[in-house]
Amino acid sequence: MKSLILFLLLIQTPMIIFEFNTKSDIRNWQIVDDEVMGGQSNGRFYLHKEGYGVFEGMVSLENNGGFSSVRYRFDTKNIRKYNKIVLRLKGDGKAYQFRLKTDMYDSFSYIHPIQTSGKPETLEIPLSDMYPSFRGRKLELPNYNGEKLQEIAFLIGNKKEEQFRLEIMSITLE
Repeated sequence: MKSLILFLLLIQTPMIIFEFNTKSDIRNWQIVDDEVMGGQSNGRFYLHKEGYGVFEGMVSLENNGGFSSVRYRFDTKNIRKYNKIVLRLKGDGKAYQFRLKTDMYDSFSYIHPIQTSGKPETLEIPLSDMYPSFRGRKLELPNYNGEKLQEIAFLIGNKKEEQFRLEIMSITLE
C-alpha cells in the first residue's frame, strides 16, 4: 500500500497550456508578422471546424521580411515541477520554431527548432534544451531555467518565400 501511495505521489499531472476543441476561445492568440519591421509576410490563425488551431499563410522576403508567428499570452504559470513541453500537431513538412517567454515583456525568447513531418505527431521538447535568442541570434545567456511561463509561440522563418500550414491540437507541460 505504501508503494502505491508513493507511486501516485510521483505521477506528475500534465499542465495544459492550451488544448483545442470546437469551442476554444482563441482571442488571446495573436499573429506577429515581419510587417512590424516593414516586411510583407502574411500569417493568420483560426479555429478549424474540427477543433484544432490552424496557423497558416505566406512568408515573403520582400522589404527584408521573412517570418510569421503566432503567440499566446496568459497569466504567469509556475512550472518548476515540469521538465518538457509536449506538442500535438500536424505540420506541412517544414521547419518551425517553438518559442516561449518567462515574461511577455522580455525582449528575447527561448527557442527550440521543430521539424514537422507532414503527419500528425507528438513532439517532446526538454525545457532545458531551449536556448535564448533575439532576432535570430543566440544570446550568451543560460538556457531556459523552467521556473515560470507567460507566453508561447510558433514561428516560421526559413529564409525563403513559402506557404505554410501548422495544425495545433494541444500544448502541455509534463
